[in-house]
Amino acid sequence: MPDQIHSAPVYPAGSSIPFPRRSFLKTAVAGLAATSTVGLGLPSLLAAPSPKEKSETLAAQLFGSLSAEQRTRLCFPFSDPLRNKVDNNWLITGKPISESLKPDQQDLVQQIFVQLHAPSFADRAMAQMVHDSEGKGFNGGTSVALFGEPSSGEFEFVLTGRHCTRRCDGNSVAGAAFGGPIFYGHQAGSKDREASSHPGNIFWHQAQRANELYQALDGRQRALALVDGTSRPERASETVTLSGKKTGLPGIPGSELSGDQRQLVRKVMVDLLAPFRPADTTEAMQLVDAQGIDSLSLAYFKQQDLGNDGVWDVWQIEGPNLLWYFRGEPHVHCWVHIRG
Repeated sequence: MPDQIHSAPVYPAGSSIPFPRRSFLKTAVAGLAATSTVGLGLPSLLAAPSPKEKSETLAAQLFGSLSAEQRTRLCFPFSDPLRNKVDNNWLITGKPISESLKPDQQDLVQQIFVQLHAPSFADRAMAQMVHDSEGKGFNGGTSVALFGEPSSGEFEFVLTGRHCTRRCDGNSVAGAAFGGPIFYGHQAGSKDREASSHPGNIFWHQAQRANELYQALDGRQRALALVDGTSRPERASETVTLSGKKTGLPGIPGSELSGDQRQLVRKVMVDLLAPFRPADTTEAMQLVDAQGIDSLSLAYFKQQDLGNDGVWDVWQIEGPNLLWYFRGEPHVHCWVHIRG
């Protein structure tokens, strides 16, 4: 199964990211002014996800197809606290969709999941879900719940499983990217602990981009960014609790970066969002821009470096209303929470 998942190129174990700080920064920023979000495949004027988005339309179709018995087990009030829960490996209703939905309804769930991704990434995302299901397949490894009703203006579809908490909400949750906190991850191959180069991991390219950003820092800045300790513990929803802090966050504050470096942070944020559908990525970047790069802190965690190769496996970007926590040790877990 792992050889069916195609990833971005990885750097050899023990090598450094092949971008000298000055030349990389100069190259990246030189192209930035000419690179609009349209050029990156992210429509700059696209509104937040609406009920007319493909995933939302399919979710409403799924809701309408449910029997009374299914609604009893799968549907909850929009205000139910369960809607905001996020975790790395769980079934939101306790049962997989193979046991709670009919085959045509299961197909709708798969279509919703595919449509939550950029077209160029959707096949890899689906292959990852099947691979990480530990032999159960997509239908046996995922669970869904629906909150509210499509006609009410407050409606959210939540999909969970191993390495998955994903949602679509038709912008029911104002000022929340993705409709709330999400989780994604991947264990490439059969071993829990991946090699330091993370071969085959479809999300490792995100860490490569973050490490390129580290290479663009000077010596003093790297000392601020590198945290001599371990990262936050993974405790389900508590993992993505937003601090509200503008100062005192781990790592280097955005205010310590040059203008060119701040532009580079923004470009890396755009690249991190690239696997997801344009409506979600645009909304997320609007919320990032509203906070400003100066309010964010960038941290790399020294004690969780697989292979001791100086390519940081665990890192985060955090602000008062943002957390992008990438834990690449022993394999990739990523927790994301962005609000306005």
